[in-house]
Amino acid sequence: MTTLLVIAKEPLPGRVKTRLTPPFAPTEAAALAEAALADTLEAVAATPAARRLLVLDGAPGPWLPPGFDVVAQCAGGLDQRLADAFARCDGPALLIGMDTPQVTPELLTVDFAGCEAWFGPAEDGGFWALGLAEPDPALLRGVPMSKPFTGAVQRERLVSAGLRVRDLPRLRDVDDASDARAVAALAPHGRFAARLARCAAAYR
Repeated sequence: MTTLLVIAKEPLPGRVKTRLTPPFAPTEAAALAEAALADTLEAVAATPAARRLLVLDGAPGPWLPPGFDVVAQCAGGLDQRLADAFARCDGPALLIGMDTPQVTPELLTVDFAGCEAWFGPAEDGGFWALGLAEPDPALLRGVPMSKPFTGAVQRERLVSAGLRVRDLPRLRDVDDASDARAVAALAPHGRFAARLARCAAAYR
């Protein structure tokens, strides 16, 4: 079975979702980040897996469900931190972030029969998921992160390595307020949508 990894930051005001401020206050942005992380972890917890690993910048909180191993992120850029996360896996692994609370167990249940990699493109040009049948940190090191072409570069890195790549559906990350509204509409019954509704009500 697959190891599922979530790379995340502890949802502290001023450290997460800073592009949500404005319109939201830093405490509200952190609450939205916590809700997104909780929804994401819930989906991962409901997905069959050999192991569930939270690769965390910060300390775990009450939002962490049982069944997860928690390890600290390494120092360095995002490419190095993603590479280090995969280095902790011995077999097939699928990594996601905390910015797609609309994710479901169905999306995360991947089969590596017939392929060596899964790639989940994001609407902003990045990627929300990356799966490797044989985790190789070198496939991520040096990929320019947080750019409109990050996803294209990462996918080409996989193809150039001779891997057969299957694509997951394109998802929208929560970066700014418009993203938050769109993602909440896709998962209206989740914690993220409920938290966004409470934050928005404060400005009416």
